[in-house]
Amino acid sequence: MCGNGGRCVARFANLKGIAGPSLTFETLAGIISAEVDGKRVKLEMTKPHSLKLDEKISIEGKELTLSSINTGVPHAILFLKNLENADVVDMGRVIRFHPHYAPAGANANFVKVENGSRLSVRTYERGVEDETLACGTGAVASALVAAFKGFVKSPVSIKTSGGEILTVHFEIESDQIKKVFFEGDVHITYEGEMWEEAYE
Repeated sequence: MCGNGGRCVARFANLKGIAGPSLTFETLAGIISAEVDGKRVKLEMTKPHSLKLDEKISIEGKELTLSSINTGVPHAILFLKNLENADVVDMGRVIRFHPHYAPAGANANFVKVENGSRLSVRTYERGVEDETLACGTGAVASALVAAFKGFVKSPVSIKTSGGEILTVHFEIESDQIKKVFFEGDVHITYEGEMWEEAYE
């Protein structure tokens, strides 16, 4: 599951007349619902699971406190006070391949709490094996973990490495996640056409 990819698919389907402004599509993580309003796309995510708060994990000889949750893919969350100087690639790779998250591994999110409604997030993504400019499921994971730790309340604005501001809405009742929504703008950058001989 890719949250940002899901938003792009929803707007593309709407622009091309494949679906109306309210649509659903199937992913390996489950059925995703979307609402398209111009450039703004809001997804209702599948129910997150496997929340674990404040686990002590030994990384390169240091004991760090990480939390984790699966928001379509597994995510590990590390809260930092200095996000700008974080070694996201090297530390992210260690976390991603740590035996604690085996065998699937986990995306590693480095999170700074800006205030009670805003986070800054940098993400090392498995598969890409590097820091990416934005991770939708990572934004959702970071917001939910921050909420369970009492740092933020819904809705949460999240600033990504690429400078985009994403918004996560959620409903939590009796320590149970009821609904999660993820939204942001989707911009058309280009349109291409494949020639038939490309399939030969």
